[in-house]
Amino acid sequence: MNEITLLLQGDELIRLALREDITSEDVSTNAVMPQNTPGRVQLICKQDGVIAGLPVFARVFHLLDPETSVSFTCQDGDEVKKGQLLGTITGDVRVLLSGERVALNYLQRMSGIATYTRQMVRQLEGSNTTLLDTRKTTPNQRIFEKYAVKIGGGSNHRYNLSDGVMLKDNHIAAAGGITKAVALARAYAPFVRKIEVETETLEQVKEAVAAGADIIMLDNMSLEQMKEALAWIDGRAQTECSGNVTKENLSRLAELGVDFVSSGALTHSAPILDLSMKNLETITTL
Repeated sequence: MNEITLLLQGDELIRLALREDITSEDVSTNAVMPQNTPGRVQLICKQDGVIAGLPVFARVFHLLDPETSVSFTCQDGDEVKKGQLLGTITGDVRVLLSGERVALNYLQRMSGIATYTRQMVRQLEGSNTTLLDTRKTTPNQRIFEKYAVKIGGGSNHRYNLSDGVMLKDNHIAAAGGITKAVALARAYAPFVRKIEVETETLEQVKEAVAAGADIIMLDNMSLEQMKEALAWIDGRAQTECSGNVTKENLSRLAELGVDFVSSGALTHSAPILDLSMKNLETITTL
């Protein structure tokens, strides 16, 4: 997930967000500003964190009016401080007012995810464990949220159901067991696709290894269970730990030597980063 992909695929979603917020007109803005009036407003950071989503923030205003100018004093991935000036938006005051909430919603949400991800990644420093996100994202906002994870220093798991084979408990139940599920997936999926199997017990781990799974997920296991499972796998498959992964227990999971740790909390539980558009003023010339 990179900035080019984000902008190529994001416009339709940004337009939907704008239509959600402006069904016919911005009554408040049109009441106080009935005609085009040039102005500028500042983007201010109100909380320490990692900034993410600046291209999306700017795109909101450009979709409303391509003549809007947005200049930033930072870039995605930068650590920002409370009180810091992050940028200036210049253009028709009506555009600045009408786009404010949607633009900030994206930037605050994405920066919150990047900030939380950066905190999690730091818990893995010195280890060979990679932090992954999941598909536990806000409907229709996945592209923005997974981009924010990358900006925070994390890595993306599969983007959607078309992206890879992951045989979870219900897939296994539907197939009639791990061995049969892996065999069916191996016969159906292109040979370039890896097959990941979710396991919850050591017996399932043993079956997944015997079936030839490429990646084995250790789901909601205790530390002792995972130690035993990793010893049994012994490098015969890549390993992923998942389930109730938090900042508090992440370093202990890394010490086990798992290849990957996936956390839905990166996208479903990260608080927003507090940002604001302030000090709006009208100007005589642009």
